[in-house]
Amino acid sequence: MTVTRIIDALEESPAAGAQACAAGRLGFLEWVFDTPGPVTAQMAREALAEPAAQAPKSAAARAFVGFLEEACASIGARPARRRRGQLVH
Repeated sequence: MTVTRIIDALEESPAAGAQACAAGRLGFLEWVFDTPGPVTAQMAREALAEPAAQAPKSAAARAFVGFLEEACASIGARPARRRRGQLVH
């Protein structure tokens, strides 16, 4: 399913709060699993460039766009974990 169709469906949702977040997450997972091949951060950026993603109105559609924005972040950008066990011994 395309980003536009997912957002259009989410725009019809009256969900708010946690329900809107759950609906947005389901929309994001639908996008991921319907995308052929591996999903990359570049693909998420391209999805965000779609006109439908520019100004989502419903809470569920905004949550979906938020998940796309999170998917754009590089996995390598996380702070390194300290290895306390190695430092202590």
